[in-house]
Amino acid sequence: MNADLWPKLLLILENRLDQGLFTLWIKPLDAKVVDNVLHLSAPNEFVAAWVRDRLLETIREAVLELTGRRPEILVSVDPRRPVLQTPAQTPARPAVEHLALPLGHAPRVESLNRWRFRFDDFVVGPCNELACAAAKGICNDSLDTDHLFLSAGPGLGKTHLLHAIGRHLAERSNRSRVSIACLSAEEFTTRLVLAIKAREAARFKAEFRESVDVLLLEDIHFFQGKGKLQEELLLTLKALQQRGCKVVLTSSFLPRELSDVDPQLVSCFASGFMALMQAPDYATREEIIRRKSKALQVQVPDNVTGLLAERLTTDIRQLESCLNNLVLKARLLGQQITEELAWQVLENYAVQTPTPGLERIVAFVCKTYGIDENELKSKSRSQQTVLARNTAFYLCRRHTDLSLAAIGDRLGRKHSTVLKGIIQVEREIAHQTPLGRQIGNTVDRLLV
Repeated sequence: MNADLWPKLLLILENRLDQGLFTLWIKPLDAKVVDNVLHLSAPNEFVAAWVRDRLLETIREAVLELTGRRPEILVSVDPRRPVLQTPAQTPARPAVEHLALPLGHAPRVESLNRWRFRFDDFVVGPCNELACAAAKGICNDSLDTDHLFLSAGPGLGKTHLLHAIGRHLAERSNRSRVSIACLSAEEFTTRLVLAIKAREAARFKAEFRESVDVLLLEDIHFFQGKGKLQEELLLTLKALQQRGCKVVLTSSFLPRELSDVDPQLVSCFASGFMALMQAPDYATREEIIRRKSKALQVQVPDNVTGLLAERLTTDIRQLESCLNNLVLKARLLGQQITEELAWQVLENYAVQTPTPGLERIVAFVCKTYGIDENELKSKSRSQQTVLARNTAFYLCRRHTDLSLAAIGDRLGRKHSTVLKGIIQVEREIAHQTPLGRQIGNTVDRLLV
């Protein structure tokens, strides 16, 4: 390992982690390499402990990707570094090290550079036309409500529309100074916990309820089973509603599908306009490839465009990833993009085959994890069985039209258990943890 390792690691981690996690926990760190050991120094023990417990393996995987070997990493507190204070603290009020925040947590006017997507980049088709129209409507005040709920599976455009809304309103904020808070449910939770530990909970609540003009909140199913957080969110949403603020929520599930959530909060989620986004049809997938090809400044032959659109059907992220890899491989090899080269790249992806039913999914999961169907449906809580069961829930949700309750009935579990299992798998895959990559490789084999 060399001295310039950390800047390269920061680039990888910024792309791999949720923006809030990166800003809160990685950005405050300093780093140096001594005798092939990566030493990370944190501003206080609270940050150091959080990195050790939650992010150490992610950092180690990034180092492995850069250097080809798993490093030793030590996380400590540098006593020479000043304790960071929240904006509300003053010199007359000394900071207590173990309660200090890594950075101020107040909602703010977002920079235009913060937004990853725009409406012009969004490909509209029958699968998402209503959701896109609603997203534009809440921006130009043509929607008869200030509350929008977007529901879709992973990789179908929820985040794209959320950031497009934020960008559009942020452009207007250059004149009207609209305060936009855009974050995931997990980041909202983390910020609240940090504020409580810093004895700044009252200020945190006031800022979200009194200063924010637009709240863009992702993955609200994260709040399931978290009673205190649900109470805080409900009060926040009610306060924003009373002030006439815009609220956009996203989730992989409709409000009625959520379990262990306060009925008042479910009612609040469902109080505005709800738009469901489906997997894109063939024509939409073709247009996505054409738009992406243009952005990459590359000419993709029509037969290759048709092949990718035909074979990758369920996930826009996967479609774009395949195209990126195809273009990169052609450039590295100095070759033209051809159908033969496309087939080589497609071998790494889950291509379309006849849609699997529940029976095929159960047989596949049992074979993959080395268990029988009775054990899969049993009450066993062994790690292997739970992982297999959650994988089966996820695959049934992704590839069948069965409701959560129907999946639970077929596999001997309650609706709430199915939901929690699916969320766990989605989080592991989205965060690209070692387990997430293992699950991702497993589920991809179903369609091979």
